Amino acid sequence: MGNHTVEKIGGTSMSQFGDVLDNILIGDRSEEELYNRIIVVSAYGGITNELLEHKKTSKSGVYSLFSKDDDSWAWGDAISRVGHEMCAINKGFEGLGLDVMQADRFVKERIEGVRSCLLDLTRLCSFGHFQLDEHLMTVREMLSAIGEAHSAHNSYLILKDKGVNARFIDLSGWMETEQLCLDDKIKKYFSEIDLAHELPIVTGYTQCEEGIMNTYDRGYTEITFSRVAVLTGAREGIIHKEYHLSSGDPKMVGEDKVEVIGATNYDVADQLSDLGMEAIHPGAAKGMRKTDIPLRIKNVFEPDHPGTLITNDYKSPDAKVEIIAGRKGVTGIEVWDQDMVGRWDHDAVMLRHFTDQKIRYLAKDTNANTITHYVAAPLARVKQLTDGIKRSFPTADILVKKVALVSAIGTNMADTWVLPTAVNALANAGVEILGLHKCMRQVDIQFVVEEEDFQKAIIALHKNLVEVGRV
Repeated sequence: MGNHTVEKIGGTSMSQFGDVLDNILIGDRSEEELYNRIIVVSAYGGITNELLEHKKTSKSGVYSLFSKDDDSWAWGDAISRVGHEMCAINKGFEGLGLDVMQADRFVKERIEGVRSCLLDLTRLCSFGHFQLDEHLMTVREMLSAIGEAHSAHNSYLILKDKGVNARFIDLSGWMETEQLCLDDKIKKYFSEIDLAHELPIVTGYTQCEEGIMNTYDRGYTEITFSRVAVLTGAREGIIHKEYHLSSGDPKMVGEDKVEVIGATNYDVADQLSDLGMEAIHPGAAKGMRKTDIPLRIKNVFEPDHPGTLITNDYKSPDAKVEIIAGRKGVTGIEVWDQDMVGRWDHDAVMLRHFTDQKIRYLAKDTNANTITHYVAAPLARVKQLTDGIKRSFPTADILVKKVALVSAIGTNMADTWVLPTAVNALANAGVEILGLHKCMRQVDIQFVVEEEDFQKAIIALHKNLVEVGRV
């Protein structure tokens, strides 16, 4: 195990780079304290949405416009807009010591290089022997790389201006011909770095032969962070966010009512990622968990706060609920079939349709003649799924319903008071429980509720299980 940390800074935080300089990178650190760290950066807030598509609204970005293959040149205007936006970001950091002319040259080189590549690809695919669909994932990878290269290069320039011996580590594959796997790429770039005297600023995107975007989609920055930590033998990984990992969503529960968790384990982190509240991408957590590297979640704007430490072996000494989390936009798929009674293969046949559609379920209920799966997938894919199930079970009645999942989660919930207190809290709040799931491992209790009761359920559980404790 090394003496260094690997630290990832998210996109929203990167957009407030003055605070990042003061609270993370430099601040009042001594010369020695500047080093023995590796910094992995995300693209500035909103840039990846503009390059690909908006993560939440699906508004078209450069990639989605290019991939439509409708003879439209709208993607060309879109990539020009992204270039202008990147240069505007550069201008905003002039006061921090950024060499704007050098930064703008870097942006223009990347933007125009990708534009030329896309134009060449368009011309190539005008011949029948070449199909655009076969190259779209490569285009997606190439576009996403621009954002992290931009923010990492800017950070490097600003730090150099302030006398820090920073080093720009560009894993984005720009102008490279060698194809390496993810781990070999990282090993190659870190083989000669002197961490005691250099501060590497690393692109959150890594170009590799397996395709990091193809494998992990938009979670690629945390995969890079995790693999760098594992392969360099970091003593600790740190993710800097614009908020603490708290007992509930402060916007929903109230900032004065939530508390910083402080300590938890990777099991809890897995439950949170299943609900879309990722402390860390599950693929990234896997490597760190296996190599026993602790993960710390810190608030960018509270640098002196230790944040929350996630380890393999932490277990609360007292039985308690640590966090109330939930997920809206969940679809319940209830399949009722009286022919199911006494048969052993219904479930296996049904799950083949989930595999075909590449849909995983978040929770599941069964009884003698009913199987209900709860999924977070677009309705179009849910329709394809239910059509397939209907073909296999023509006599079944299938009900599709929008619901929400709300969970009470903790490292030690092995106490009889938790479940009845939670049920009573929801009942008193007027929340109907449509489903309830409790595992023998005693790390979470999950409630299925009406979607309109989501916030009401979160507030009621947090009040009765976290704020008050035992009733």
